Amino acid sequence: MRNLTLIIPAKNESDSLPAVLNEIKDYECKIIIIVEPNDIKTIESCKNFNCKIIHQSKTGYGNAIIEGMKKVDTEFLCIFNADGSFDPKDLNKMLRECEKNLDFIFASRYMKSGGSDDDTWITTLGNFIFTKIGNIFFSIQLTDILYTFLLGKTKSFESLDLKCNDFSLCVEIPIKAKRAGMNLIDIPSHERKRIAGEKKVNEFMDGLKILLYMIKSFFRLIN
Repeated sequence: MRNLTLIIPAKNESDSLPAVLNEIKDYECKIIIIVEPNDIKTIESCKNFNCKIIHQSKTGYGNAIIEGMKKVDTEFLCIFNADGSFDPKDLNKMLRECEKNLDFIFASRYMKSGGSDDDTWITTLGNFIFTKIGNIFFSIQLTDILYTFLLGKTKSFESLDLKCNDFSLCVEIPIKAKRAGMNLIDIPSHERKRIAGEKKVNEFMDGLKILLYMIKSFFRLIN
């Protein structure tokens, strides 16, 4: 897996990040941690691990991923959470699939054999609605459009010219990839219970931002 880099946004994740890094330390992939420069606790929590730490110049989950991507020098990259909810055992399977001349592999909690120990009825309902909108408006044949556990070719990510600094990035990627005619599939994955901390997503406010992005994108009001 030396051709893979994990991009890990890590805002206020000092309680969970060391456990995540310890779990993936033998995977022989590169690791980039993106953290706000004033988040001293998180920075200190990972300084003894073999990873590159990037101080985020702006704010937001999407911005952290975009800034992290700019530092990738491997053929493939994967967005990976710092809270322990993503299972690294899926990485080999996702990478093998992507090496079959695919652009992106999306993990899905809602396919057969998938599941979640961290979902709530609100996030389940919201994801169902947004996934339906994505399939109807953009013909994106995915089953879990809001789940950001995805792996793809670095060049494919770069060609999307991603711009969303917030959680709208989770729909910006598949929308732009579909419109560009890229090859993308989803595979089942099980989301684990987060190790510590609270979800960074505000179901109402971030959901509204995602909905507005999808509407603007459908009417070609944004690039």
